[in-house]
Amino acid sequence: MESVGREYNNMRVLDILLRIAGKDNFQLDSEIDIGYILQQCWKYGWMMIRGKIFSFGHEKIAKNIFVGKKVKVIEKKYLTIGEKTKLQEGVYIDALSREGVSIGDGVVIGRNTRIECTGGLQSIGKGVRIGNRTTFGNDCMFGAAGGIEIGDDVVAGQFIRFHSENHNYNDISKLIRNQGVSHKGIKVGNNCWIGAGVVFLDGAELGDGCVVGTNAVVTKNFPENSVIVGVPAKIIKKRGED
Repeated sequence: MESVGREYNNMRVLDILLRIAGKDNFQLDSEIDIGYILQQCWKYGWMMIRGKIFSFGHEKIAKNIFVGKKVKVIEKKYLTIGEKTKLQEGVYIDALSREGVSIGDGVVIGRNTRIECTGGLQSIGKGVRIGNRTTFGNDCMFGAAGGIEIGDDVVAGQFIRFHSENHNYNDISKLIRNQGVSHKGIKVGNNCWIGAGVVFLDGAELGDGCVVGTNAVVTKNFPENSVIVGVPAKIIKKRGED
């Protein structure tokens, strides 16, 4: 009976942590053992503590965020983070930019993800906006010199890359590195699903409800509810079609 009581109490602790993290209706799988539950309680407990320290003295950063180990932010004054957002272990953010980095409520930024807004000292970048309840897997890259806008409720996998800057190269009498760059920006609508390894190039845009297949390279604008795959990406169907 004593072991059952301890297990119940540990489950309750994890349930409370999950509720704080915004998972009010989350149901644990019955196969999860008590050791794993204790590990998660320990992990999320420390992430809560780090979140409190991370947000201290910064009005634009919510007090109830979760922060993993080895998270690093440069120019935190340009950073806005909403409630119950998670920055997993190893996240790096260089927030120096004209419009800053804005991360909404309930967002998950996966392990070792990098958000870099400014590539050089001659001109600072535009910045990043990530909407509410959007999740990114581990090892993603946001090159945000030209601006990146991500909508609400986007589900995105691992190793996704955004490059909102292009090098000019048409003048063959000059070195490419001396011809400057262009910025159009990248936009992703609401309720999109982005597979692992997808690359977005400057000027790419997805309408609401799009699905992007694994390792696609998105180079242009696609209307809402498009299902796109390939290099370069193209539409293969519309959501809702047989």
